[in-house]
This record gives sequence, structure tokens and C-alpha cells, in this order.
Amino acid sequence: MVTLGGSATSSHFEVFQGLEELFRRRGIDLDWILYSDYDAMVDAFVKGDIDLAWNGPLGYVQDQAPAGPAVSRHSDARFEDLLGRRFAFGRRSSEQAGLVPYYVLKQSGLNPDKDLSAVSFYEERESRNTSDERDVVERVASGEFDAGAVSRRTLELMVEDGSLTGHPVRVFWSSPAYSHCCFTAQQDMEPQLVAQIEAAFLVITGSDEVERAVLEGEGCSSFVAGVEEGWEIIEDAAVTEGLV
Repeated sequence: MVTLGGSATSSHFEVFQGLEELFRRRGIDLDWILYSDYDAMVDAFVKGDIDLAWNGPLGYVQDQAPAGPAVSRHSDARFEDLLGRRFAFGRRSSEQAGLVPYYVLKQSGLNPDKDLSAVSFYEERESRNTSDERDVVERVASGEFDAGAVSRRTLELMVEDGSLTGHPVRVFWSSPAYSHCCFTAQQDMEPQLVAQIEAAFLVITGSDEVERAVLEGEGCSSFVAGVEEGWEIIEDAAVTEGLV
């Protein structure tokens, strides 16, 4: 029996139900547990209570111890141009809209809390928008903030649905590419079982209703093999901020 853990969200509930069915088709018995938050899931993985963890990038780094552009209303903005400006972040717990951009600003020589006239995380603002990244973009577009941090995918979706039509928002810097969410297996799991699990993910193509539901729940068109590279910027940021 393989036990999979994740955070308690409606999408994970649906996805894990589908994975249970798809794994059993390939002869793998899968059970799953949903935890109240990522921290509880990470703790369970570290303790060995679960075999697989559906991790965000910070969770993966914590277990082992989507590139996020910044947007601006100014066409020629550079990091030094942010001095005295107002900067909006997404959630503090968001790697692409909180942790990494805050770390990058510090690495560029700026002290966000001293060198910017205003610094705001999503949790500190009153917002009717349930998406922290859309909130950032809308506030930059309105002129409330001069710049902010979001994922490129958020900008693409807002362009697709017309949310950015006519707004003077543009990308002035993008981070290097880095790895994001992943399924993580315990290091002492039998190699043959690991290979079976990886194969079970890689053959999901959306060929039937169950496969389509899993892919739609994760917002992707397929799963790819995991890599050990591409986590460095997350790890550096997490260490700098005392998170690991």
C-alpha cells in the first residue's frame, strides 16, 4: 500500500480520488490523506507517515533539508529604479509572488523594508479578490502600487480573459526558471516501486474521464519525470529567510 498526502483542498480531493483509480489500474494500491495545511503534510512526510507528498516548491526543499516575473507600470524600470517606490507582493507563503521576489530584491541590493516607500503582502491588504496574484496586478494597473510580483501564468490568464485589456502593465524582469510543485517519494522506497509510480503518472494523457479530471484538477496537460535540479533559488531564499 502506498500512502499519498496533500493539503486539504477541493481540487486535491478530486485529483487524489482519480489517482487512486488510475494507480489501481496499474496494480498499485493507493491510499491518501489530506492535511489541514502544507506544514502538517510536510511534517507527516518527514516523520515517515506518508510515502508520497504533493509538494509545493518550498515543501520540497523543506522535505529535502512556476519563473516568477515582476510587473511594473514603467517601461524602463530596473531594480535601482524601485528606490522609494511602492511594491506589492502576493501571499507571504507564495514562492513565486512572495518568498522568491522578496529574496531577489534583497539580492539586488535593496532592503525592501527601508528602500521602498511601501511594501505590502496580500495578507496585509483588504481585498475582494481571492487570487493574491490578480490582486497584485490590479493594484499595479490602477496605480496604487508602482510594481509587484506575480507568476507569468497569472499574466497570461489575465490577458486571455481580457482582465488586462487597456491597462499599462508590463514585465520588467523575470527570474531564472526554477522547479515548482512535485510529487515527492521517500528516499528509502524500493526503486522498483518508485519506477512503477513514476510510470503511473507519465501515462496519464487525458484519454478517459478519470485521466481528464486529474489533469484538469492540476491545471496541466500531462505529468513529467521529476528532476533534482532547479530548486536552488527556492532553497537559497528559504535559508536566507530562516524557513529551513
